[in-house]
Amino acid sequence: MIYMVRHGEAAAGWGHAKDPGLSSLGRQQAEAVGEQLSTMGFEHGFASPMTRCQETSQPFSLKSGIEIATEPNVSEIPTVQGLDDRISWLQNFMSGTWDNAEPILQDWRNALISTVEALPDHSVVFTHFVAINTIVGHLEGSQLVTSFRPGYCSMTMLVRGPSGLAVRELGSESATRVL
Repeated sequence: MIYMVRHGEAAAGWGHAKDPGLSSLGRQQAEAVGEQLSTMGFEHGFASPMTRCQETSQPFSLKSGIEIATEPNVSEIPTVQGLDDRISWLQNFMSGTWDNAEPILQDWRNALISTVEALPDHSVVFTHFVAINTIVGHLEGSQLVTSFRPGYCSMTMLVRGPSGLAVRELGSESATRVL
């Protein structure tokens, strides 16, 4: 099994700060998910290099004794160069499909999928909304960028079978906006 955990609530929205840490609520969410995950028998931990994912992984690492490896390929989706309005671009992109995504985004997607498929079982990955959606969509054969709306610190479970990874359970969903 591999769990993909969305980071806790960030102190600033995507588009307002390049690499925000967690808000006070986000730190509480990270503590709660760290407590829960520490009892589940994980052997490996990975996190996006982004501050909010690193901070979300810390309580799990402290409680479980598992060192978290920074994995750049599970980081946030890159922003296409030359944009005036990052937030509008992301909102539009997230409501679409991967079919016509720019090469930089296709490269990011391919690296993410390859990395997650190669992770050892009994791993937990602290990552981002779009990254989790990308993996879920890929495993379910969907080209949609957004398949579901994982809430902060939600846990999506993947299992490995004879034909590769599959989604066993989606994480809890959020009614709130991502941006």
